[in-house]
Amino acid sequence: MKKLISAPETVVADALRGLALAHPGVRVDHERRIVYRAEPKDYGTVALVSGGGSGHEPLHTGYVGFGMLDAAVAGEVFTSPTPDQIHAATIAVERGAGVLHIVKNYTGDVMNFEMAAELAQAARIDVRAVVVADDVAVADSLYTAGRRGTGTTVLLEKIVGAAAEQGHDLDTVHALAARIAASGRSMGIALSGATVPAAGSPTFELADDEIEWGVGIHGEPGRERQPLAPMPELAERLVGPLVADALPAGDAIVMLSGLGATPLIELYGMLAEVAALLEAVGVRLARVVVGETITALDMAGCLLTVLPVDAELLAYWDAPVETPAMRWGR
Repeated sequence: MKKLISAPETVVADALRGLALAHPGVRVDHERRIVYRAEPKDYGTVALVSGGGSGHEPLHTGYVGFGMLDAAVAGEVFTSPTPDQIHAATIAVERGAGVLHIVKNYTGDVMNFEMAAELAQAARIDVRAVVVADDVAVADSLYTAGRRGTGTTVLLEKIVGAAAEQGHDLDTVHALAARIAASGRSMGIALSGATVPAAGSPTFELADDEIEWGVGIHGEPGRERQPLAPMPELAERLVGPLVADALPAGDAIVMLSGLGATPLIELYGMLAEVAALLEAVGVRLARVVVGETITALDMAGCLLTVLPVDAELLAYWDAPVETPAMRWGR
């Protein structure tokens, strides 16, 4: 294993020290491994808390700031944060209008966020949760009951973050989050496994001529292994399952994320193929995001996310945002 790390057990702590140095717009609680907005919201506004296992950067710590999250809780690599961490973040960011927990559908994340919410509610803080389960690859996986939570999480944090920033109440913000979680769809392809520092070897091995179709962002198995194919065929394998899952025609935000080891030249080429396929079935690319937005350490491959949108959702998407990994309009 060749990694730019001090030691496997300090990877997360070291990364958070660097994040704090690089981005003065966030504040890091290094003991609890929580990233906060440096400037809290005004009192009377809904706060947003998310988090999960590290290794998916910039998710979630890179999305803390104006127009998105109030706090992100960092677990160990591919491991859920603890209820105590999540509870501490919830208490710290609450501004008198309640807190929304944004949770990816993995068993550990769901359980620990539920426990943290119970603790906060015992302290008379109104906490709601939305669980993102957007991966159409498999109905259940090694770590979930139901679909896995992946790329829609990024889009949800941006759109709902704008609504909270504009002063909407918790009922409105929660309903908006639930609507997005229910309509986003994702599908991924892996060309290689991810190397977890503590393990020192890839989570799975692929031959030079193989891909894992429908892989999870922790290296979980997908639908099947297939021979590597030209990019137009791979694009069809990404788009086809989304269309088969009743993807409606109309405007959409389309996000193509590298999984950690795929260069932009390849992502842009894949986007061109994906866009043609989507437009052929009536899906218009109203907004496009390309790059590493949700990753799986050093996995080669990509994740396609499509979120149907209307004028309201696009207005929230276009609203100003300023975080380490996403910023415009300020």
